Amino acid sequence: MSKKARNEERRPSLDRAAVVQTALELLKRVGLDGLTTRRLADELGVKSPALYWHFHNKQELLDAMADALIRGAGMGPPRSSETWQQWLARRVRAYRTSLLAYPDSARIVAEARQLSPGAIRAFNEELAAMVALGFDPVQALRTITALTNYVNGFILQEQSARQPTTNEPVTRDSLAELLSEGHTTPLLVAFAEGGSPYNEESFEYGLQALIEGCTAALNRRASKRTQ
Repeated sequence: MSKKARNEERRPSLDRAAVVQTALELLKRVGLDGLTTRRLADELGVKSPALYWHFHNKQELLDAMADALIRGAGMGPPRSSETWQQWLARRVRAYRTSLLAYPDSARIVAEARQLSPGAIRAFNEELAAMVALGFDPVQALRTITALTNYVNGFILQEQSARQPTTNEPVTRDSLAELLSEGHTTPLLVAFAEGGSPYNEESFEYGLQALIEGCTAALNRRASKRTQ
Protein backbone atom coordinates (compact mmCIF):
# COMPACT_ATOMS: atom_id res chain seq x y z
CA MET A 1 0.00 0.00 0.00
CA SER A 2 1.38 3.42 -0.94
CA LYS A 3 2.14 6.08 1.67
CA LYS A 4 -0.68 8.25 0.30
CA ALA A 5 -3.14 5.37 0.59
CA ARG A 6 -2.07 4.67 4.16
CA ASN A 7 -2.56 8.35 5.03
CA GLU A 8 -6.02 8.33 3.47
CA GLU A 9 -6.85 5.21 5.45
CA ARG A 10 -5.79 6.85 8.72
CA ARG A 11 -7.60 10.11 7.96
CA PRO A 12 -10.60 10.56 10.31
CA SER A 13 -13.98 10.59 8.60
CA LEU A 14 -14.86 14.04 9.88
CA ASP A 15 -16.99 16.45 7.90
CA ARG A 16 -15.75 20.05 7.98
CA ALA A 17 -19.26 21.46 8.38
CA ALA A 18 -19.94 19.05 11.25
CA VAL A 19 -16.75 20.16 13.01
CA VAL A 20 -17.82 23.80 12.74
CA GLN A 21 -21.34 23.08 13.98
CA THR A 22 -20.00 21.07 16.91
CA ALA A 23 -17.62 23.93 17.74
CA LEU A 24 -20.54 26.37 17.75
CA GLU A 25 -22.58 24.12 20.03
CA LEU A 26 -19.59 23.77 22.35
CA LEU A 27 -19.21 27.56 22.29
CA LYS A 28 -22.70 27.86 23.78
CA ARG A 29 -21.59 25.84 26.81
CA VAL A 30 -18.04 26.98 27.43
CA GLY A 31 -17.61 30.34 25.68
CA LEU A 32 -14.68 31.36 23.54
CA ASP A 33 -12.08 31.16 26.30
CA GLY A 34 -13.10 27.57 27.06
CA LEU A 35 -13.15 26.49 23.41
CA THR A 36 -9.91 24.58 22.86
CA THR A 37 -9.04 22.17 20.07
CA ARG A 38 -8.53 19.44 22.66
CA ARG A 39 -11.99 20.02 24.10
CA LEU A 40 -13.51 20.08 20.63
CA ALA A 41 -11.74 16.84 19.72
CA ASP A 42 -13.13 15.20 22.87
CA GLU A 43 -16.60 16.39 21.88
CA LEU A 44 -16.16 14.80 18.44
CA GLY A 45 -14.66 11.63 19.89
CA VAL A 46 -11.34 11.99 18.08
CA LYS A 47 -7.75 12.92 18.86
CA SER A 48 -6.73 16.58 18.48
CA PRO A 49 -4.48 15.96 15.44
CA ALA A 50 -7.53 14.71 13.52
CA LEU A 51 -8.87 18.28 13.41
CA TYR A 52 -5.84 19.42 11.45
CA TRP A 53 -7.05 17.57 8.37
CA HIS A 54 -9.65 20.36 8.11
CA PHE A 55 -8.08 23.28 10.01
CA HIS A 56 -4.37 23.93 10.25
CA ASN A 57 -4.76 25.96 13.43
CA LYS A 58 -7.38 27.37 15.77
CA GLN A 59 -7.61 30.65 13.85
CA GLU A 60 -8.75 28.78 10.74
CA LEU A 61 -11.44 27.11 12.84
CA LEU A 62 -12.55 30.45 14.27
CA ASP A 63 -12.66 31.91 10.74
CA ALA A 64 -14.93 29.06 9.66
CA MET A 65 -17.14 29.65 12.71
CA ALA A 66 -17.36 33.37 11.87
CA ASP A 67 -18.27 32.46 8.31
CA ALA A 68 -21.06 30.19 9.55
CA LEU A 69 -22.41 32.91 11.83
CA ILE A 70 -22.43 35.48 9.05
CA ARG A 71 -23.95 33.20 6.43
CA GLY A 72 -26.41 31.83 8.98
CA ALA A 73 -28.10 35.24 8.96
CA GLY A 74 -28.91 34.85 5.26
CA MET A 75 -27.22 36.82 2.53
CA GLY A 76 -28.29 38.04 -0.88
CA PRO A 77 -29.92 40.96 -2.68
CA PRO A 78 -33.26 42.55 -1.71
CA ARG A 79 -36.53 40.77 -2.35
CA SER A 80 -38.64 42.10 -5.18
CA SER A 81 -41.06 43.76 -2.77
CA GLU A 82 -38.42 45.44 -0.59
CA THR A 83 -36.91 48.89 -0.63
CA TRP A 84 -33.19 48.93 0.09
CA GLN A 85 -33.95 50.41 3.52
CA GLN A 86 -36.28 47.51 4.37
CA TRP A 87 -33.78 45.02 3.05
CA LEU A 88 -30.85 46.37 5.05
CA ALA A 89 -32.96 46.57 8.21
CA ARG A 90 -34.02 42.95 7.75
CA ARG A 91 -30.44 41.85 7.08
CA VAL A 92 -29.12 43.69 10.13
CA ARG A 93 -31.78 42.23 12.43
CA ALA A 94 -31.16 38.72 11.10
CA TYR A 95 -27.42 39.17 11.58
CA ARG A 96 -27.92 40.28 15.17
CA THR A 97 -30.18 37.30 15.85
CA SER A 98 -27.58 34.95 14.40
CA LEU A 99 -24.83 36.36 16.60
CA LEU A 100 -26.91 36.52 19.77
CA ALA A 101 -27.48 32.76 19.58
CA TYR A 102 -23.87 32.20 20.65
CA PRO A 103 -21.76 33.73 23.43
CA ASP A 104 -18.65 35.64 22.33
CA SER A 105 -19.85 35.55 18.72
CA ALA A 106 -19.05 39.23 18.20
CA ARG A 107 -15.46 38.61 19.27
CA ILE A 108 -15.15 35.73 16.82
CA VAL A 109 -16.55 37.72 13.90
CA ALA A 110 -14.56 40.85 14.72
CA GLU A 111 -11.30 38.88 14.83
CA ALA A 112 -11.95 36.80 11.70
CA ARG A 113 -9.16 37.03 9.13
CA GLN A 114 -10.70 35.29 6.13
CA LEU A 115 -14.17 34.33 4.93
CA SER A 116 -15.14 31.59 2.51
CA PRO A 117 -15.44 32.20 -1.24
CA GLY A 118 -19.19 31.60 -0.91
CA ALA A 119 -19.58 34.37 1.65
CA ILE A 120 -17.49 36.73 -0.47
CA ARG A 121 -19.59 35.99 -3.56
CA ALA A 122 -22.81 36.61 -1.64
CA PHE A 123 -21.41 39.87 -0.28
CA ASN A 124 -20.48 40.95 -3.79
CA GLU A 125 -24.04 40.22 -4.94
CA GLU A 126 -25.34 42.50 -2.21
CA LEU A 127 -23.00 45.29 -3.25
CA ALA A 128 -24.02 44.87 -6.90
CA ALA A 129 -27.68 45.14 -5.89
CA MET A 130 -26.98 48.38 -4.03
CA VAL A 131 -25.16 49.83 -7.04
CA ALA A 132 -28.20 48.95 -9.17
CA LEU A 133 -30.33 50.88 -6.67
CA GLY A 134 -28.30 54.07 -7.02
CA PHE A 135 -25.27 53.68 -4.75
CA ASP A 136 -21.79 53.98 -6.13
CA PRO A 137 -19.54 50.99 -5.24
CA VAL A 138 -17.62 52.83 -2.49
CA GLN A 139 -20.81 54.19 -0.93
CA ALA A 140 -22.39 50.72 -1.01
CA LEU A 141 -19.36 49.21 0.72
CA ARG A 142 -19.26 51.93 3.35
CA THR A 143 -22.98 51.59 4.04
CA ILE A 144 -22.80 47.84 4.67
CA THR A 145 -19.57 48.23 6.63
CA ALA A 146 -21.11 50.90 8.87
CA LEU A 147 -24.15 48.73 9.60
CA THR A 148 -22.03 45.62 10.18
CA ASN A 149 -19.71 47.47 12.55
CA TYR A 150 -22.73 48.83 14.40
CA VAL A 151 -24.11 45.33 14.99
CA ASN A 152 -20.74 43.89 15.98
CA GLY A 153 -20.05 46.71 18.41
CA PHE A 154 -23.54 46.67 19.90
CA ILE A 155 -23.47 42.90 20.47
CA LEU A 156 -19.94 43.06 21.85
CA GLN A 157 -21.24 45.45 24.49
CA GLU A 158 -24.33 43.29 25.11
CA GLN A 159 -22.27 40.16 25.55
CA SER A 160 -19.67 41.91 27.71
CA ALA A 161 -22.44 43.20 29.97
CA ARG A 162 -23.52 39.60 30.60
CA GLN A 163 -20.09 38.59 31.88
CA PRO A 164 -19.76 38.21 35.65
CA THR A 165 -18.22 41.21 37.37
CA THR A 166 -16.93 41.97 40.83
CA ASN A 167 -18.48 45.43 40.70
CA GLU A 168 -21.94 45.99 42.10
CA PRO A 169 -24.34 46.46 39.15
CA VAL A 170 -26.27 49.67 38.69
CA THR A 171 -29.93 48.73 39.01
CA ARG A 172 -33.17 50.63 38.64
CA ASP A 173 -33.62 50.43 42.42
CA SER A 174 -30.25 52.02 43.09
CA LEU A 175 -31.00 54.73 40.53
CA ALA A 176 -34.40 55.35 42.07
CA GLU A 177 -32.70 55.81 45.44
CA LEU A 178 -30.28 58.35 43.97
CA LEU A 179 -33.12 60.18 42.24
CA SER A 180 -35.08 60.33 45.50
CA GLU A 181 -32.07 62.01 47.11
CA GLY A 182 -32.14 64.75 44.51
CA HIS A 183 -29.33 63.51 42.25
CA THR A 184 -31.36 64.16 39.10
CA THR A 185 -28.64 64.11 36.45
CA PRO A 186 -29.66 63.62 32.79
CA LEU A 187 -27.91 60.23 32.76
CA LEU A 188 -29.90 58.90 35.70
CA VAL A 189 -33.16 60.20 34.29
CA ALA A 190 -32.41 58.64 30.89
CA PHE A 191 -31.58 55.29 32.47
CA ALA A 192 -34.72 55.32 34.59
CA GLU A 193 -36.94 56.17 31.63
CA GLY A 194 -35.23 54.31 28.78
CA GLY A 195 -33.73 51.30 30.51
CA SER A 196 -30.44 49.75 29.51
CA PRO A 197 -28.59 51.33 26.58
CA TYR A 198 -28.26 47.79 25.19
CA ASN A 199 -31.88 46.72 24.94
CA GLU A 200 -34.03 46.12 21.86
CA GLU A 201 -35.32 49.68 21.72
CA SER A 202 -31.81 51.10 21.85
CA PHE A 203 -30.68 48.81 19.05
CA GLU A 204 -33.60 49.79 16.83
CA TYR A 205 -32.99 53.48 17.50
CA GLY A 206 -29.39 53.19 16.33
CA LEU A 207 -30.35 51.08 13.32
CA GLN A 208 -32.96 53.56 12.13
CA ALA A 209 -30.60 56.50 12.70
CA LEU A 210 -27.97 54.83 10.52
CA ILE A 211 -30.41 53.95 7.74
CA GLU A 212 -31.88 57.46 7.75
CA GLY A 213 -28.37 58.87 7.54
CA CYS A 214 -27.55 56.59 4.61
CA THR A 215 -30.77 57.67 2.89
CA ALA A 216 -29.84 61.32 3.31
CA ALA A 217 -26.35 60.66 1.89
CA LEU A 218 -27.81 58.84 -1.11
CA ASN A 219 -30.29 61.66 -1.73
CA ARG A 220 -27.48 64.25 -1.60
CA ARG A 221 -25.53 62.23 -4.18
CA ALA A 222 -28.59 62.01 -6.45
CA SER A 223 -29.20 65.76 -6.08
CA LYS A 224 -25.62 66.58 -7.13
CA ARG A 225 -25.94 64.43 -10.24
CA THR A 226 -29.05 66.33 -11.39
CA GLN A 227 -27.57 69.78 -10.88
